[in-house]
Amino acid sequence: MTITAAPLAESLENAVRMDSRPSDLRITDIRVATIVGQGYYPILKIDTNQGVYGLGEVRDAAHPDTALRLKHLLVGQNPCNVDYLFKSIKSYGNDSREGGGVCGIEIALMDLVGKVYGIPCYQLLGGKYRDKVRLYGDTPAPRQMTPEGYVEVVKRRLAMGLTFIKFDLPGELFEATPGALVGAATKFEYPQYKQWYAPGRGAGARISERGVELAAEITAAVREAVGDEVSLCTDHFGEGFVTADEAIRIGRALEPYNLAWIEDPLPWTDIANHKKVADALLTPVAAGEDLYLWEGFREAIETRAFDIIHPDMLSSGGLMETKRIADHAERFGIPTALHACCSPVGFMANVHLGASIASLVAVEHHGLDLPFFRHLVTGLDADYMADGYVTVPDAPGLGIDLNEEVIRENLREGAEYFGDTSEWNQLRVGPDWLAHD
Repeated sequence: MTITAAPLAESLENAVRMDSRPSDLRITDIRVATIVGQGYYPILKIDTNQGVYGLGEVRDAAHPDTALRLKHLLVGQNPCNVDYLFKSIKSYGNDSREGGGVCGIEIALMDLVGKVYGIPCYQLLGGKYRDKVRLYGDTPAPRQMTPEGYVEVVKRRLAMGLTFIKFDLPGELFEATPGALVGAATKFEYPQYKQWYAPGRGAGARISERGVELAAEITAAVREAVGDEVSLCTDHFGEGFVTADEAIRIGRALEPYNLAWIEDPLPWTDIANHKKVADALLTPVAAGEDLYLWEGFREAIETRAFDIIHPDMLSSGGLMETKRIADHAERFGIPTALHACCSPVGFMANVHLGASIASLVAVEHHGLDLPFFRHLVTGLDADYMADGYVTVPDAPGLGIDLNEEVIRENLREGAEYFGDTSEWNQLRVGPDWLAHD
């Protein structure tokens, strides 16, 4: 029996579940709707000439303009060429929130391609290692930063069914507690510098023995409250406040409580001192939520400055790039936890990514205190996080869609529901030859 090439190709294409003809697909528009949530959630929507669209998200607190300035590089392109488009725009991103636009676009492209071919995003990443992805629950510091206050807020997470809980030990804890500091912090730095770039707040004040004891008392109380079956970790571990030596002092005091990790003990730019802390402690150090691209993680991975890499895919490069980062870390015996402060769009992108990472520890859930969180989209049931795990969806793309009514109710003041962005059609970045009318 002879089968000609044309009928065979046609039969294969018809066997694929498609919403469009992929070869003729073109991007026609990129629009944004910014929601007020745990901060701001700028949701991206990439439209095409065939009606199918993709959803992405710019990282929390990043400006949607980081995505819109790239619009002229994408309109008219075939969205199925995800890697080509990503390499075309990635040089216009950077660390932390400056990577938000590039990453949000990549996620929207992956969602779109999944919808076109009728497959979930995890399949575009090579398949999955698990059917359910474990969550760890972010828990902000209580108003009263006492052991009792911490126990109260952590128990709320326990009541949600979570078996992995993170709580904050921020620099403000030591500032607010009499006797926790010795000496006087240097004053008059501008606030942004003081928070992010001045270790020890000018090194004028040091953590006292009482400060170290306070951190240990809080951690001991939380451990006793949740028991040994629950995994615990700490966030904002004095970031921008303590020096590397002080982080080591505090970290050693917490070692009896067997934390899964301490997170961001130092400013994220300081790879060398992260290694100093990681080498000195038996408790793992997790970091990396503000690093951009594989190149940004390479030094920390290959020098083992981080015991656990902690990328935020809305900064690190989106789905495919973060998968590459995690795979590289695995070669060095370093597991991955995923930082995620985002809407359900970014959250479900993290679920697909987490399913595809062999060495995954857990994915963060940062929207636990938002009553409307799951209602922003369709596709999340009331028990979507039963027992602290999320089932990986098999629906095409990210497996969710927007709930327009709820999104409109929670738009940022002055924001439109995917309003006109034609002002961004002209050249904003790139060489002059890329400009078009």
